[in-house]
Amino acid sequence: MRKSINFSLIFIIVNLTFIFPQNSLDFDYFFKKYPKENRQRFEKEILKFEEIDKKTSYDDNSIMFIGSSSIRLWDNLENVMDPLKIIKRGYGGAHYRDLIFFIDRILNNHSLSMIVCFVANDIKGLEDIYNIGGERDGSIEEIINLYDFLVNQIRKKYPHIPIIQIAITPTSSRWKYWKKISDLNKSIKDYCNKNYNMHYIETKDFFLNKNGTPNNNLFRRDLLHLNDEGYNIWNKIVKEKLLSIKN
Repeated sequence: MRKSINFSLIFIIVNLTFIFPQNSLDFDYFFKKYPKENRQRFEKEILKFEEIDKKTSYDDNSIMFIGSSSIRLWDNLENVMDPLKIIKRGYGGAHYRDLIFFIDRILNNHSLSMIVCFVANDIKGLEDIYNIGGERDGSIEEIINLYDFLVNQIRKKYPHIPIIQIAITPTSSRWKYWKKISDLNKSIKDYCNKNYNMHYIETKDFFLNKNGTPNNNLFRRDLLHLNDEGYNIWNKIVKEKLLSIKN
């Protein structure tokens, strides 16, 4: 009987190791790698989220959208996702390298049924555009380490809920970096496919012309952020994905 129990425990441990992300990196590593400003750069935005949480009652099993400016600018998100209940927590310029320092405060003590993520600012070289990047923007491997660390942080609070990742959109303003961005998309897609209850939403084909270049009619004048027509595409494919997971 004792041997049977031990084998069962080994089986469970092996399977948990397989389905849950494993990361040997810890906060000490990221504190040393990223300077103090990464932990304070968006402090005002996070404080605003905390003030909203104090004043607002949320439905149980809400879906939280986290990430960068494309989440923040998704003006009608709550309405278009109805009857799904949405909490929107996007802030402009977000990188994985700062989101890991804020995620516990963003998640707070919400009762969540899913988390949807979109972050598009971490690729090395993007510092040439709007000064959003910097010398600490990383390689694909470094970004995946950050992403893995973020997922582990989420899993501490929500071990079993679906985590949905929206692919980084091809845009004319960042087209010279599309190869790197595409490689990152593939790596994150592979990560989602290999880990427990994670889902990836591919968007590329919806935003490219027949000649394979970005369709500028779907973006604002900055050729970076979606316009209403672009968001309508997200509205449809993201909601379909969430409903399919929920059902």
